[in-house]
Amino acid sequence: MTPLFVALVTVGVLLSSNAIGLIYSLIVLREKLPVTVVIQSKPYKKGIFRERMPLFISNFLLLLAVSGTGSYFLFDILSLEFDPLMIAFQVMIAFLVDDIWFYFYHRWLHENQFMLKHIHSIHHRAFKPFPLEYLYAHPLEWMLGMIGVVLAFGIFVLFASLNVYSIWIFGLLRNLHEIHIHSDLSLPVLSKIPFISTTKHHDDHHARLKGNYASTFHWLDRIFKTEIK
Repeated sequence: MTPLFVALVTVGVLLSSNAIGLIYSLIVLREKLPVTVVIQSKPYKKGIFRERMPLFISNFLLLLAVSGTGSYFLFDILSLEFDPLMIAFQVMIAFLVDDIWFYFYHRWLHENQFMLKHIHSIHHRAFKPFPLEYLYAHPLEWMLGMIGVVLAFGIFVLFASLNVYSIWIFGLLRNLHEIHIHSDLSLPVLSKIPFISTTKHHDDHHARLKGNYASTFHWLDRIFKTEIK
């Protein structure tokens, strides 16, 4: 492997997962889906996909730039060995650290009136979200949200070694989960995974604005009593 190869694969992982998000969005927006899996009955605004595309693209390009550049310059300190146990451990820890950051950061965006009004309110225009609206956010919010991933990977860089496969697998799973929880669909299999935050959990947050601040898991909302009942 070379630094350029690692960067290109990182970008490729994000491109492929967001291609899935694009197809998923088009299905959600254009197809009449069974009422058993649709969470909100409110229809989507006509032309909403085209209207929001510029912000989708700008934030996606920002994601590619940060992720691709970061993995390129981290190359010299990355472990390239395919070690399943180590990879699974690092991915799990990365999800935990990132989710802790996201919970408190997201909650602050709601409790700080300036941030809510001028920054986070953009994302909450997605009252009934569709998959790609995980990208629909103020660029500042988007960049600050990446800090959780930096902290998670930074732990391994400082105290052990960060595995390149951990970056790719975490990036893929994190992206796909964000895409799904913004889909307004409660798919039976995905909704039954233990401890995972469901689409309903995040959809209630969009519908009610207050509560359900966690993203990947729901346990922090239960601990700090911010879960919407």
